[in-house]
Amino acid sequence: MQDVGIVVVAYHSAAEMGPCLDAALATGAEIVVVDNSSCEETAQQVLGRGVRLIRNQVNKGFAGAVNQGIRSLSTPYILLLNPDAVIKNGLDALLAACKRPGVAAAGGMLVDSRGLPQAGFMVRCFPTPAALAFEVLLINRLWPGNPVNWQYRCLGLDCAAPSEVEQPAGAFLMIRRDAWETLGGFDERYHPVWFEDVDFCRRAVAHGYRIWFVPSAVAKHTGGHSVSKIGVEKKPLYWYGNLLRYAAVHYGLAGRAVVCLAVVTGSTLRMMAELVLSRSLKPIAVYGRVMALAAGYLLRGVPGEVRRES
Repeated sequence: MQDVGIVVVAYHSAAEMGPCLDAALATGAEIVVVDNSSCEETAQQVLGRGVRLIRNQVNKGFAGAVNQGIRSLSTPYILLLNPDAVIKNGLDALLAACKRPGVAAAGGMLVDSRGLPQAGFMVRCFPTPAALAFEVLLINRLWPGNPVNWQYRCLGLDCAAPSEVEQPAGAFLMIRRDAWETLGGFDERYHPVWFEDVDFCRRAVAHGYRIWFVPSAVAKHTGGHSVSKIGVEKKPLYWYGNLLRYAAVHYGLAGRAVVCLAVVTGSTLRMMAELVLSRSLKPIAVYGRVMALAAGYLLRGVPGEVRRES
């Protein structure tokens, strides 16, 4: 596929890289792997396959590596592909969707090891303050069928029908280079991972672009392999921190307050539970920092930035 380049961002992805690259190479697209300072075994899985490899000495985060990979390619269309995603078919359909006037990106169908659609993950609506509050308060986990979560995770989506959507998963997402350039790429302040693809899609729609879901494009997706490599003490800081940044950038004062207060409440509950389960004082330090972040975003918003929505 002469018009399509593929960017694979790797982070300790040796076990997943082989099947991902074998399937990607079969498409004929140009491929670049951006390795975010992970183990030597990851690079060894890439070398000798005729794939370009960029090895970062430090972890630039998913957004930074995506931008780096896109800049290294010259193709007008770029497929973002997770190392744990194996293309089955349908890149032509994604490309056709992206060539429609006004379309910035198109996402395909993600299926699990049994071939079942990963509903609730592969396509979502932009999160509302209520959706993020329900998420951090564990309401969505305890009551997954609640109306807020049902809408947020698009649980009523017809997985067999192409449709215009808000936020396909970044694990298998084709974007137009000109749209990426217009929007200034992915926001690298969402570091190292989480919410950077949501932010990109939201900015695209706010700019007047459209985004499509194309179910005839299919990839098998395992999910979570890189996140599992993040230390348990850092994971809450990254997830909550980027969630709070997203809320501060995209919501007004009321929405930001709802999310920040929910984060403080949810962090307190998690901290108490982990204190009991772990019999360690470490959760106090971790969730104390999360609560301090929430207080800072509530009182000051995003320092030096103007919110994109009121």
